[in-house]
Amino acid sequence: MHRFIYLTAISALFVSPLCAQKKGVDTTALKEIKVTGFKTITGMGHLDEVHDGVIYSGQKNEVLILDSMDANTAQDNPRQVLGRVPGSNYSETEGSGFPSNGIGFRGLNPTQSIETNTRQNGYNIAGDIYGYPESYYLTPLEATERVEIIRGASSLQFGPQFGGVVNYIVKGAPEDKKFEFNTEQTGGSYGLMNTFNSVGGTVGKWNYYAFLKYDYDNGWRANSQMQQVAGFAKVEYRANDRFKIGLEYSLLRNMLHMPGGLDDAEFNQNPDQSFRARNWLVTPWNIAALTSTYKISEKTSLTLKSAFNASSRSIVWRNEDGGPEASDNIIDSLGSYVPREVEHEYFKSSTTEVRLLSNYNIANHEQTLAAGVRIFDGWMKRQEGGTGSTGIDANFTNYNPDNAYDNDLDFTTLNIAPFIENTFHIGNRLSITPGFRFEYIKSTATGHVTDDGGNIIPVNESKPRNIPLAGIAFQYKTSGTTNIYANITQAYTPISYSFLYPLGLDINAAIDPKLKDVNGYNADLGWRGNIKTWFTFDVSGFFMAHNNNIALETITSGTDTSYYETNVGNAYHIGIESYEELNIVKLFTKHSRIGSISFFNSFSYDHATYVTGYFKGNEAEYAPKTIERFGITYALKGFSTTFLFSNTAKSFSDANNTSTISADAEVGVIPSYTVMDWAASLKIKNYNIKAGVNNLADAHYFTFRTIEYPGPGIIPSIGRTFYIGFGARF
Repeated sequence: MHRFIYLTAISALFVSPLCAQKKGVDTTALKEIKVTGFKTITGMGHLDEVHDGVIYSGQKNEVLILDSMDANTAQDNPRQVLGRVPGSNYSETEGSGFPSNGIGFRGLNPTQSIETNTRQNGYNIAGDIYGYPESYYLTPLEATERVEIIRGASSLQFGPQFGGVVNYIVKGAPEDKKFEFNTEQTGGSYGLMNTFNSVGGTVGKWNYYAFLKYDYDNGWRANSQMQQVAGFAKVEYRANDRFKIGLEYSLLRNMLHMPGGLDDAEFNQNPDQSFRARNWLVTPWNIAALTSTYKISEKTSLTLKSAFNASSRSIVWRNEDGGPEASDNIIDSLGSYVPREVEHEYFKSSTTEVRLLSNYNIANHEQTLAAGVRIFDGWMKRQEGGTGSTGIDANFTNYNPDNAYDNDLDFTTLNIAPFIENTFHIGNRLSITPGFRFEYIKSTATGHVTDDGGNIIPVNESKPRNIPLAGIAFQYKTSGTTNIYANITQAYTPISYSFLYPLGLDINAAIDPKLKDVNGYNADLGWRGNIKTWFTFDVSGFFMAHNNNIALETITSGTDTSYYETNVGNAYHIGIESYEELNIVKLFTKHSRIGSISFFNSFSYDHATYVTGYFKGNEAEYAPKTIERFGITYALKGFSTTFLFSNTAKSFSDANNTSTISADAEVGVIPSYTVMDWAASLKIKNYNIKAGVNNLADAHYFTFRTIEYPGPGIIPSIGRTFYIGFGARF
């Protein structure tokens, strides 16, 4: 990575009227010049001290510029984009029952990104920020301009999640065209067909952009076909230099054929096999957003981002009874399959955030104040245990005579969270940013659940919380292009909807009725920057206290095995994260006829262990000790190619650190794995060609074991696949 400069909308360039006073001198009034956006040599950098109404001084953050990367964006491959971020770990479950892969940092559970705050253009896109923080919809990478990632001290301005924030910024329309059309057509292994098309432009004070993406894939495993439509539309009105307002709408429509899980023997024999042909999922997702910015004065601005989510998820499947080894065949005595189980989830929520940013002077040095409030109001309905059909098609009808469900619950979450931060500049090099956030959360659960004996148990739970959070960050400029940063910030994770009532939704796991919220803090100390245009670095150490960690406990009694979700103890995550990139050609010359060769290395070490409780000394779950990614890129004019090597150490799926192979494969080791990817692109004027191979060596590996959905058992990752695509801009 090289110099990464954020240029805010700046300056008008005018010829002074005084020059025209001289007689006989011709004058020309030059048009206003505005420079906006990012300037970067490669695809990764970091945010400036203040950006988009948010203070980032002293915080650990990264920005990934997708147009500067060779990556399989048609299939949203996370390794080739987000993989540059040290310590990023993935649950590769896309197409196996989840519409998207999950991401976690610093040894936190990556499943469906439950430990991270997932956003698009700065607003919430998850089902529920606390009660159901899973991300079914993610911005397609083909439509993404950049990804902003903030860790550690992000909790004060964005919310108290330990894992930080991942913010996908959608591409915008050209400022100098009334109309522009972009198209990308991609095909590949296992029947991959992908078409991405977008339009955009600027007409007077109006700016618009929209895309539509369609995917179809037969799937690497049997019974894993996927078809999906994702769309987005935005219109923005810029009244003047001080005020703009915009409306956005995002949609997702998909249908996934879910292949189910495998046990260890089945995985070792053939990881692409499947024994479930009747499992299906649909996920209609709808997000509408209002965004506005008002510049009160030259030094003070007010931003508003308000999002409304009206979405759902429906599943029909042969449930987990009997484990992955249980057959799903026609029962001779019935002359048909057994009835499947039907589940429905409905989401409605609104998230509104108002932010004030103001600059002022103390002792001739500019200081920055950021303050605001978030108001979230969410409702979720979960219906489980409906009687599905005996067929194999995607039929989500409940055939119970009275349309009843074993579990029928309504959840609500109300969150009001004001915050304030201030960056104090002391001299020209040092800045100190203290901050405070207060979280009021009220969660409720009403309805009923059914226990193992068929007894219907009413549920009426309510849990209010008042949570103060504080933090402080420091930044010291060691040169014009390097700085030392440090921060420590409290974090918090309230228990999710699944744990609010006495009986858990997982049939294979009991829930501790005395479950407590997770709390703790993050701390960072690092040095980052660049040397001219040929070397960049960010090396840091971190400490994360994850207290009252909620994890899966495996209980063995004779030949019987059961699972228990409970607070298993306090876990400390201590480690280092480093990113370095060297452009070997630019080290010696600014102008090269042979092109550019750069190397990058992303490395993390995480010593994540329990320090209290019964499992003291054990490793935390889903916390590989090392994650190493090494890449080499060659570029010449419009051609670029990148080879990526990724290695992830082993981890465990339960607090017991179960290492023996169990019959149900629901807990155990997640072995270390090495994956290689290759990608290339060629741009000729307004046209481009992309091609590549993912999992070049056809490694057999997995990142996820599950005691229930979408397994149970091992969910294999995808084997070797190739793709080729063509694009044009008009």
